[in-house]
Amino acid sequence: MIDYDAKSWLRVAFAVKGTVLPRIALRIAMVAAIGVLAAWLNARIGLKIPAIAHTLIGVALGLLLVFRTNASYDRYWEGRKLLGSMVNRTRDVSRQIAAYTRGDDAATRAHVLAVRRYLVLFYRLAAQGLRSEKNLDAVAPLLADGDREILEPVNARAYVALRLLTKHVRALHEEGKLSDPHVITIDGGVTALVDALGACERIVKTPVPFAYAQHIKVFVLLFTFTIPFAVVDVLHWGTPVAAAILGFALFGIDEIGVEIEDPFGYDDNDLPVERIGDGIEASTKDIVGG
Repeated sequence: MIDYDAKSWLRVAFAVKGTVLPRIALRIAMVAAIGVLAAWLNARIGLKIPAIAHTLIGVALGLLLVFRTNASYDRYWEGRKLLGSMVNRTRDVSRQIAAYTRGDDAATRAHVLAVRRYLVLFYRLAAQGLRSEKNLDAVAPLLADGDREILEPVNARAYVALRLLTKHVRALHEEGKLSDPHVITIDGGVTALVDALGACERIVKTPVPFAYAQHIKVFVLLFTFTIPFAVVDVLHWGTPVAAAILGFALFGIDEIGVEIEDPFGYDDNDLPVERIGDGIEASTKDIVGG
């Protein structure tokens, strides 16, 4: 995620890092080149096409692009809410296990710290799963003896981490360190983590329907590649500039939707997944101690 000062108007307006410009620059250049061709043909043989078709089609294209962007942003914002829910639940379960557990002997304390460690591990493995990553070395500091052997062969690693967490909660309950109501409350928080991750997986595994995404791209290409011939009779050699500006607008809107529709990756405008994980790790450590 790109951090920026929304009040710094000029700095934001003229920034390049974090924008979609590098990815659409070639398409803009192609549109500008077609604008040069249209201006040359108009000057040589008077070639032009009526503008009425583009006037009518432009309204429909604008509505399609707005709908596309809104659909992508809905996915982005839902992903942020789900990660926020994970943050809240990990903190809450940490609070509950630290406050409700009776006794402070070494064995009890080890169980409490293990619950906190598995909460952090859950989030880190969830992030890996959402990104289709499998490298357990990245979470090695969070693995206890035997955890790697348990997690290595499975795909649902984050959920297995919650299973390992639940075993420590059960051990505390069996030793009389947690009462039945407290176990039920903690288990409700763990279930909420399962629900949040399942909803994140739904976002990742349900892309914008192909037919819709493909239709918009073809529509944008046809519009931008032909509009120079519709405006050249008015703009003449200003057509390449106007075509490039229009291409920047339309290609950019579509590309922004593409970038944010899967908000858990590594693009500049994706959610700060790692930073959120660091926050979970720090806050749960403060809550539980040690």
